[in-house]
Amino acid sequence: MELLQKAIQERGTIIGETIVKVDSFLNHEMDTALLYEIGQEFRRQFQHKPVTKIVTIEAGGIAPALMAGLAFNVPVVYAKKQKSLTMKGDVYVESVYSFTKQVHSDVTISKDRLSPEDHVLIIDDFLANGEAAAGLISILNQAGATVAGIGIVIEKSFQRGRSRLEELGIEVVSLARIARIGEGKIEFLNS
Repeated sequence: MELLQKAIQERGTIIGETIVKVDSFLNHEMDTALLYEIGQEFRRQFQHKPVTKIVTIEAGGIAPALMAGLAFNVPVVYAKKQKSLTMKGDVYVESVYSFTKQVHSDVTISKDRLSPEDHVLIIDDFLANGEAAAGLISILNQAGATVAGIGIVIEKSFQRGRSRLEELGIEVVSLARIARIGEGKIEFLNS
């Protein structure tokens, strides 16, 4: 997605050889026009799937998931990293490791938010090693829901996330695929 790649090049900040900070347009301050286009692109990419729900993990995945939910006209559910007092009853729980934060979190979704009839599109802001997506897949499997696919805003293709998810037989669509970060620049796979 050219518009997204341009935003990453112009507004992203390189931190070492594995991290691109995109808090000026994606996951702190949000460029709503860009996010709208991201949601529309996920709709175009997955229009062949019978999506009934979008699922993500708080917090970075919420904005693109919400825009995808609007484009599909379906509900959005986000996995919480901490069980709140308002989350009563049974929950699905999975431990997920965050590459960026270098910590494990138990993510939860209330059991009444998912059903075996759901065809779920997983949306997230980044794909590195595939931990977040794998955790959500586990929760969806616990619920008996069908994984319709995985939509990623920015993929770090030099890490193993895509291959890990494709080994599970799941369609993965990334709107920007970073081949390499280094020497003050970001290289994309399709550029």
